[in-house]
Amino acid sequence: MSTPTHDIKTQGYALGFDVMGIARVASPLPGRPRQSTEGSLPTALWERLQAWLASGFHGTMTWLERDPYRRSHPESVLPGCQSIVMVGVNYWPKEEFPDSPEVGRVARYAWGKDYHKILAEKLKALELIIQQNYPGEHTRSYVDTGAIMEKPWAQQAGLGWIGKHTNLVSSEFGSWLVLGEILTTAFLEADDPGTDLCGSCTLCIQACPTDAIVKPYVLDAERCISYLTIEYRGTQEDIPEELRRKMGNKIFGCDDCLDICPFNVHAQSTKEKGFHPFPLVRQLNLDQLLEMRKEAFEAKTHESPLRRPKYEGFQRNIRIAWDNQKKQSSSTSAQ
Repeated sequence: MSTPTHDIKTQGYALGFDVMGIARVASPLPGRPRQSTEGSLPTALWERLQAWLASGFHGTMTWLERDPYRRSHPESVLPGCQSIVMVGVNYWPKEEFPDSPEVGRVARYAWGKDYHKILAEKLKALELIIQQNYPGEHTRSYVDTGAIMEKPWAQQAGLGWIGKHTNLVSSEFGSWLVLGEILTTAFLEADDPGTDLCGSCTLCIQACPTDAIVKPYVLDAERCISYLTIEYRGTQEDIPEELRRKMGNKIFGCDDCLDICPFNVHAQSTKEKGFHPFPLVRQLNLDQLLEMRKEAFEAKTHESPLRRPKYEGFQRNIRIAWDNQKKQSSSTSAQ
């Protein structure tokens, strides 16, 4: 028998989501007293976030320090929130590019259109569907932009589990899902949480070029190439030489810990046309990129995530990769 929750999922899949699940927030039903949140997921997330921040693993991402309680408690974001609809879209493009020291490497999620734009439009449409099924209830959607710790809630909603590299892993889509969520005051039927299937595997930890995964499920962002090439605003000289050398030819993000995951064996090519590679991603010769002016960068990265570090940050990354390539060439010539 069809239920409103089932109908919402059916229509969500029709919008183009590849996975959907619902997590229940520790919120009281109308007319019922609030129960203790001791042992609840929000409490666990709050404690985990506090410990991570205290270790300084967030680097210069100081916005993460603002109100950790709000970041870990969805009710602080949407008062009366009782359910979170988690969604994911597969972005694996299947296509591979030659891995050469002379060519810059870009994380796969950034080969095409900015996933924030792709998911936001679909989420707004799904919000309307929820509101039609539950008149009078409120919704709020985010794509990695709100104070929501989306990966734990994705696991709680059954989309997969958080691997030892701290990213979500799906038994169906491997490492290649981008996430979005809708908070709602509607009381929806919850899904079973995802089960951690990493077992004793530590391939992702071993694959990290900079040893940023300090222990299973804990990432030191200050050593992570994705952080250094995207979020960090310092100069080339501000990045320790040891880390610059290990960045190799990566100029935006890093897929090493994702690529190695055994659950990618069944990875499927994305159905979302927006994730197909932009022309710039096919033309990442480092010598040519060094000559790129700001105007050309702005034009070629329209609707692309590559704009995130801004022109100055992107050029910094290219210079680091170019230096590494020249050092590698000199070393090879000397042998």
